[in-house]
Amino acid sequence: MVYVNAGNDKGKTGKVLEVFIAKDRALVEGINMVSKHTKPNSKNPQGGIIKQEASVHVSNLQLVDPVKGGPTRIGHKFVDGKKIRYAKKSGEEIK
Repeated sequence: MVYVNAGNDKGKTGKVLEVFIAKDRALVEGINMVSKHTKPNSKNPQGGIIKQEASVHVSNLQLVDPVKGGPTRIGHKFVDGKKIRYAKKSGEEIK
C-alpha cells in the first residue's frame, strides 16, 4: 500500500499493481485514472471509452505504515547480518 503525496490524487492510498524500474514509475490501483478510446475488438466488442490507471512517478508516493496507517519514510538497518527495511514512524519491519 502506498500514499500519494502530490498531484490530483493527493491524499489517496492504493495498492501497487506494477513497478517500472527503468522509468521510476509505478501503477497504483485507482490512482491517476485516464480515459482511453478503444476500437471494437474481441475483448470489448462495443468499443468506446475505457477508464484505466496511468503510471505515477515514485517520488510522489510514500509507503503506508503497517502499524499506524499513515505515510512513512523508510530506513535501513542490519539485523543478524541481514539488511532490512523498516518504517521510520513506528519502527516496524517492512516485508
